[in-house]
Amino acid sequence: MSEQQIPSVGRIVHYVSYGTPGGEYTSKCRAAIITEVPEHLLAEPLDGCPNGTQDEWIASLAVLNPTGTFFNEDVPQDEHEHNGGTWHWPERV
Repeated sequence: MSEQQIPSVGRIVHYVSYGTPGGEYTSKCRAAIITEVPEHLLAEPLDGCPNGTQDEWIASLAVLNPTGTFFNEDVPQDEHEHNGGTWHWPERV
C-alpha cells in the first residue's frame, strides 16, 4: 500500500497460522481483530523503542478460526513474507 497504516484497537487484520510440521494443515490467513497496540516494544531488537519503530509494529490479536477463537499477544507485523505467527493488512480485492 502506498500510505502507511497505523494499527489501532478494533481494526481487522489477517493473522497467518503456522500450519503443522507434517503438512496436514498448511499456513493460512485468518481474520483477526486488534485488541491492543502497546506504546513501546517489549522485546529485542528494539526493546523500549516506540511501537512502530522502523515500521515494525507489534499488536495483540483475537484470531477468528473456523473451529474457534484464540488470543495472541505481541504478534509482529509482516507485510512481505507473511510468515506463520505474524499479521498483515488485508489485501485489497
